[in-house]
Amino acid sequence: MKPASISLLSAAVFSIGAGPGVAAPDVVVSIKPIHSLVASIMKGVGEPKLIVDGAASPHTFSLKPSNAAAIEGAKVIFWIGPGIEAFLEKPLDSLASSATVIELGDAPGLQKLPFRESGAFEAHDDGHQAGEAEHDDHQHGDHAKPADDHADHDDDHHDHGGFDTHLWLDAMNAKAMAAEIEKTLVSADPANAAAYQANGARLMKDIDALDTEIKATVAPVKDKPFIVFHDAYQYFEHRYGVSVAGSITVSPETMPGAERVDQIQKKVKELGATCVFAEPQFEPKLVAVVTEGTPARSGTLDPEAATLKSGSGLYFELMRGLARSMKECLSQRT
Repeated sequence: MKPASISLLSAAVFSIGAGPGVAAPDVVVSIKPIHSLVASIMKGVGEPKLIVDGAASPHTFSLKPSNAAAIEGAKVIFWIGPGIEAFLEKPLDSLASSATVIELGDAPGLQKLPFRESGAFEAHDDGHQAGEAEHDDHQHGDHAKPADDHADHDDDHHDHGGFDTHLWLDAMNAKAMAAEIEKTLVSADPANAAAYQANGARLMKDIDALDTEIKATVAPVKDKPFIVFHDAYQYFEHRYGVSVAGSITVSPETMPGAERVDQIQKKVKELGATCVFAEPQFEPKLVAVVTEGTPARSGTLDPEAATLKSGSGLYFELMRGLARSMKECLSQRT
């Protein structure tokens, strides 16, 4: 074969392997659930980089040199905001001067819910919820508020703009963030706009189907109250009507004091044969303490996908896993 022919053949092979033929910009994403949405929209174009990978938690994460280098070289960076990725606030200010930084906690169309400052909750009506925008199709179950507005405030204090940042646990919030991700990528990389838009449309349909599936999964147990390790689930509660009765801690950055543990132990005894859910990244001994001497069962929930492999399918696996774990534990008979 002549050298010119070899050269042409090599060029053709490279073109085929390059997908759409235009290199995607360097995109960096903070945490797994958001990375999954970004990866879905970038499918066939490029692979976003993930900062908090493996079993790490954004609540306790320390930035690595490789993460800092990725931030410095990025063209687009997606994060929720300082409420959950506080470790990123200063690095983004100092290292991301050449990047478009998108705080998805500010995406249009999100429903935002206020932090709950106490470990035991009681039902209340929709008039107490806070949010910058309501979803037209949201059908919420009973909301919750602190049982005691003064309980254990010194143990767990939030100062991150006043709203719970586990936004992705409502599928409609995931759609709102996906729309903002698609818009940002189209603007940053117009050469691949058609691919982002097609992937975004497909993702929206898939999330709608997931939403319907989760409602059906939890329907048989949604009125059975349970206790969680930390207060990460109220978006899931509001969307799907499940009955979280309390959390061992409001935030895993700070372990609960004796007052909160005593409060939750009393709640577990009141509920009787309920479930108390641990999380894979955190010390499970507290779950054993609050269930001691009660008929309560234990299970595990993974709201930040610590045990899941990153990628475009992770968001769906995460949401199905939560629904399945709740159903399995709450369906058991003592």
